[in-house]
Amino acid sequence: MKVVSTVAELKNAVSQARRDNKTIGLVPTMGALHAGHLSLATAAAEQCDFVVVSIFVNPTQFNNPDDLRTYPRTIDADTALLLHAGTVNLVFAPSVEEVYPEPDTRQFDFGSLGSVMEGAYRPGHFNGVAQVVSRLFDFVGPDKAFFGEKDFQQLAIVRKMTADLGLKIDIVGCPIVRQANGLAISSRNTLLDPEALVNAPQIHAILVLSTTELNTLTPQELIADVSEQINATPTLRLEYFDIVDGRTLQPVSAWSDSDYIVGCITVYAGKVRLIDNITYKK
Repeated sequence: MKVVSTVAELKNAVSQARRDNKTIGLVPTMGALHAGHLSLATAAAEQCDFVVVSIFVNPTQFNNPDDLRTYPRTIDADTALLLHAGTVNLVFAPSVEEVYPEPDTRQFDFGSLGSVMEGAYRPGHFNGVAQVVSRLFDFVGPDKAFFGEKDFQQLAIVRKMTADLGLKIDIVGCPIVRQANGLAISSRNTLLDPEALVNAPQIHAILVLSTTELNTLTPQELIADVSEQINATPTLRLEYFDIVDGRTLQPVSAWSDSDYIVGCITVYAGKVRLIDNITYKK
């Protein structure tokens, strides 16, 4: 496994892989790697000949400066973890100046996909995601790119951006990886205080329990029920819980509205903002 920090080195390595007729898989990350990231790298290695993992804390997708400042940065541990996993050929760990030699002023239009949920609560976030992902796509030119389904809305946004730009890249969504207690594995989990760490698994537990109520509650009633349970749990505070069409991300008013329905949730566990989702119908 080789670690590079410049676009020139990255492109040289990928070009050599292309000359060897290898297919290229890209796993974009912001570091603080964990089992969820490793599952993406494993999927990439199973489907592609040459796997690139990027490690870059992208400043343009943070609308809260404190969140950017406190985001975990563990590059030495990250590279050691990837080396041990043995599924990655190249790690790209650039500086901000390398990725953005000039300010990126591009504005992306995600339509209704970008105006709900995270788009409503984190203005500008997805535009920053599109900026960095599109640049990584340009640097690497992958055949496939791998993203976790925990960031359900981001996955939909990246797919739309890829289609809108006319890129021939297969966007692969990979299942959420959870701890034994059900908590979705996230880099932010390391920031949870002891009490929040104990209570955070209730997010998934409440969502799982909610799947048993589809025959008795409407989507709106289920939203109210889940919201009440989350807010009744110590240290947890609901930001939003939406039940949406899994393709359009628009709210559904009845279970018959779509053949693909997902519940997307964001909860503060203490001071840490956690996201999760559950599929109700597919």
